[in-house]
Amino acid sequence: MHIRRLEVDFGSKLSQRAMSALDLERGDLEHLLWDRVMHRELVGSGKDVLVEKTPSNAFVHRRIRDCWPDARFVFLLRHPVSIARSWHEGDPGKRTFDEAAADALRYMKAVENARNAATGGDEHHHTLRYEDLTATPEKELRDLCAFLGVAFEPSMLDYGRRDDTQVVKGLGDWRDKIRTGQVQRGRPLPAEDEIPELLRPMCAAWGYST
Repeated sequence: MHIRRLEVDFGSKLSQRAMSALDLERGDLEHLLWDRVMHRELVGSGKDVLVEKTPSNAFVHRRIRDCWPDARFVFLLRHPVSIARSWHEGDPGKRTFDEAAADALRYMKAVENARNAATGGDEHHHTLRYEDLTATPEKELRDLCAFLGVAFEPSMLDYGRRDDTQVVKGLGDWRDKIRTGQVQRGRPLPAEDEIPELLRPMCAAWGYST
């Protein structure tokens, strides 16, 4: 939903003064806006839990926690080289693999910072690996559902095909694997000598390399 990009601006100094008198600064108003949008979608869905998956949320994990103190965080880790390759293949004309690796590393560092800052005990955050999720999806999803307090449903493994109006670049994964409607196995892990020096520290931090 790219919700962190929804911003509030004051149209005049009077409006700013009025909001300040209510102890509402710009960040507070943005949190109110974020919360209202999320609440609208949750009510419209008829569900009990709303999941927001935007990679760049990692950059504002503290604000998200401030906005929703009871939010639960799911950290999905993947081999850093696989992430870089996926970013490169998503738009090869836009960036080389090396550029994709450097760009993706910013996100990985943000995820790692969010993981290190996670508080509230295990009941507020859950970590799983992409490779495990694609290899044994039912087991991983059952564990994830237990963490979220929702019932596992077999349809989670066969989530149906999506047409071009439902799978849009920038609003979710749009590539062929997603369009199959079924969980696909991940790509083979790279060999040690295929790991660029730039990504080696993150590989080690996430347990993918010694």
